[in-house]
Amino acid sequence: MRDDPPARGGDRATPGRPRDLGDDVESGMKREEPAGEATRTPSMREFLLYFLRLGSFGFGGPIALAGYMQRDLVEERRWISKQDYLEGLALAQLMPGPLAAQLAIYLGWVRARVVGATLVAFCFVAPSWVMVLALSLLYVRYGGLAWMQGAFYGIGAAVIAIIARSAVKLVKMTVQKDKLLWGIFAVMMAVTAWTATEIIWLFLGCGVLTVLVRAPRLPARTRSAAVVPAWLLTGLGGAASLGAVGTIFLYFAEAGAFVFGSGLAIIPFLHGGVVDKYHWLTERQFLDAVAVAMITPGPVVITVAFVGFLVAGVLGAAAAAVGVFLPCYLMVVVPAPYYRRFAQNPQIKAFVAGVTSAATGAIAGAAFVLGRRAIFDLPTLAIFGGTLLVLSRVRKAPEPLVILATGLIGVLLRGGLVR
Repeated sequence: MRDDPPARGGDRATPGRPRDLGDDVESGMKREEPAGEATRTPSMREFLLYFLRLGSFGFGGPIALAGYMQRDLVEERRWISKQDYLEGLALAQLMPGPLAAQLAIYLGWVRARVVGATLVAFCFVAPSWVMVLALSLLYVRYGGLAWMQGAFYGIGAAVIAIIARSAVKLVKMTVQKDKLLWGIFAVMMAVTAWTATEIIWLFLGCGVLTVLVRAPRLPARTRSAAVVPAWLLTGLGGAASLGAVGTIFLYFAEAGAFVFGSGLAIIPFLHGGVVDKYHWLTERQFLDAVAVAMITPGPVVITVAFVGFLVAGVLGAAAAAVGVFLPCYLMVVVPAPYYRRFAQNPQIKAFVAGVTSAATGAIAGAAFVLGRRAIFDLPTLAIFGGTLLVLSRVRKAPEPLVILATGLIGVLLRGGLVR
């Protein structure tokens, strides 16, 4: 699973402290020699090819992807200084959006400012977008076949197990023994499980509450058919309008601008809009969208491309991806020149701690909401339990392979090979 921080790092010493995630990343690496200043400036071609490869083959979630960047760019190739890397990692934690993508964008900014950030963002995100687009095409074309229905029958229960395990690991990483953060976590988990949606103002309120308790002193100071080919707008329900594409863009831009925490934090937010508000997808289709994101490399939020495609075809997939990544791109590029001035601000760190704990609670609540639809008989319960057991007992079990294995089990159970 890709955007799942839990799958990768250790516990943090202080909730909401940006640099501690760097400690988690570094603790997972075996250093052969100290890495300090960058010793060689790569060509733009070398730099971009690296992020193209990382976006194509980088599994394991944000911490794993951040660890690859540290190992490859800081320790081995010495293209990026340790200081620049840690500052990028801290900024990625402070801002909403996918951590690994924001870190990559920041390192692109370090290399060549806005041009570098823009090109790195494209190279890092494009491979997984293309893969999700291909899977979306197969899903729309063959989704009614027994073998594909069987695959998602097994995958759905495994996805719930992964989300549940991720929530547990996030609690260890962000909440720990802090009573205030535990309270925020419990309230948001209950609210999300009860309402089956993510309420933005509660997230912001949790951040403000933590600031007031921890750091109360504030510092002084149209028309589409005639101009766009129908196949570009064709999803599950036929050809959509350009207005629908615009709605997709705005909705996912809101998601990208307000969702803090793990990449999985976007799931309860998307569930509330995609399933309940706009009725773009059914519960089953939404769970399938999450599963598709987990078997492809890159950030888990790329699942929005699958949703966009099912609603409005290729243009819908593009609008959803641009919408969700544009805010995180801007939130890195715009403050990057001034970041060092506010990185250690106690109010900012307290706000991030509160919002991240709220996001963790929402993920736990989302596991309950989705689990009610995915685990409904003995085989799915067995797949759920087996997945939890494998992920808990087998160290560094590759989650994409676990997902694919459960899909095969589902095919065997429901695809006609086993009766």
